[in-house]
Amino acid sequence: MSHEATILIIDDERQIRKLLDLGLPDDDGQNILVRLREWYVSPIIILSVRDSEEEIILALDNGANDYLVKPFRTGELLARIRYALRLVKDAGGDTVIKTHDLAIDLVSRTVVKNETPVKLTLTEYSLLTLLARNHNKVLTHQFILKEIWGPGYIEQSQYLRVFIAQVRKKIEDDPNHPEIIITESGIGYRFIAE
Repeated sequence: MSHEATILIIDDERQIRKLLDLGLPDDDGQNILVRLREWYVSPIIILSVRDSEEEIILALDNGANDYLVKPFRTGELLARIRYALRLVKDAGGDTVIKTHDLAIDLVSRTVVKNETPVKLTLTEYSLLTLLARNHNKVLTHQFILKEIWGPGYIEQSQYLRVFIAQVRKKIEDDPNHPEIIITESGIGYRFIAE
């Protein structure tokens, strides 16, 4: 079974359409990136003349997969696109994680509970799949925060509590007494898989 991958490119230059440029005429690319990552799951490569370390880190923390400073060589762009596509393919494999009445298909990026699709934001999906890929292991608060939001958020445990609660509402039979995402008090969370 083959799975197609798409890479989004947004640019103000016609010849390199559909990659994200931070200097867009009607909105800032960082704002667009954050909004895109609420629902868009394919790789995003940013092309920009902005070359400050802070701008690059912010874009990567906001969900970009890669960042290329203009001017760039076509060969380098193509190599980075091939790399992004390889990551998508490697994340593939016909892996479905099942527990209770929940099935997470890591290839089709779908979550189904009681044979009904579960609608998750990108952040909720990223959080759930991070836990599911490491099922039955305890993941610390700091590890999860770094993986999902970036190194600047490792002390922001309230982010994690809010998103864990949101995910539990969507996947647990009783979110107040979870059986899938278990709290390891003072340490982190564990995803229980069958």
